[in-house]
Amino acid sequence: MAAPVNRRCRVARFGADVGMPLPRRQGSWVRALGVALVAFAMAPIANAASPGIRIEYVPPSNPAHTALYELLQQRRALEALQEIFSPFRLPIDLTLKTVGCDGVSNAYYQRPELRICYEYLDEIRQSIPKETTEAGITQTDAVFGQFFYVVAHEMGHAVFDLFDVPLFGRPEDAADQFAAYMMLQFGKGEARRLIAGAAYSYRNFVHDPKFVVPLEAFSDAHGAPAQRFYNLLCIAYGADAKLFADVVDKGYLPQKRAATCRGEYREVAFAFKQLIAPHLDQDRMKQVFDKAWLPDVGVPSLHK
Repeated sequence: MAAPVNRRCRVARFGADVGMPLPRRQGSWVRALGVALVAFAMAPIANAASPGIRIEYVPPSNPAHTALYELLQQRRALEALQEIFSPFRLPIDLTLKTVGCDGVSNAYYQRPELRICYEYLDEIRQSIPKETTEAGITQTDAVFGQFFYVVAHEMGHAVFDLFDVPLFGRPEDAADQFAAYMMLQFGKGEARRLIAGAAYSYRNFVHDPKFVVPLEAFSDAHGAPAQRFYNLLCIAYGADAKLFADVVDKGYLPQKRAATCRGEYREVAFAFKQLIAPHLDQDRMKQVFDKAWLPDVGVPSLHK
């Protein structure tokens, strides 16, 4: 591509624009995020200075985000992301950074940076369950599932840009597919928990019949929240119908859509193999995804 690309995204603003009542639980949030990130920190960071990937924690201008800024550093959150994405042989340095965004909840890629706003991370705080759900989805799963989903989504934009990957469709849909595919490369238990945690973010849009999405949402570059929920589950079910069988059994993914999911997943996997895999260090990829990243607290179900 001849010029830098500005690929902005608000993938994780699940309901922020439609008045979702979200309680504030600062202590609970800090503990949950700490547990989620310590999973990264406890594993030794191999080759932390991976070529192409740089990291930066930018001090927040909002004092309310200071504790979060310090926690991210203590838990080496960006170092963990640096390791996970280290198999990508990028042509230039890409900097992953956490920043204050003047009150805007966002995460976006603009060459040569991928920025994660403290406001977005604070929004995750507002959406996590007060305690482990009846289905077994923990605060850790909800935090890390959302966090990794949005970072991988933005990494998808970066990969498409830096490797000149042609897209025959909407970039935001392609980035969602990239993120889902990346989550599914972890071990089965961890992939299950990541998908469950990310899907939990859409719960109000699919479980509450009174929850209204404004018409404007359908004009957005991103798919409507409920569509993204079904697309995420479809890719997961298409990858492993046994592991994700309950998403169909419990009615979260309609049978009619489920019948096409194997083909949908294969299309994504084929595109990844043809267009992105040549830019990967395969040995490094295996090392990264063979590692256990999340605390061993069981595999959650996606239903209530």
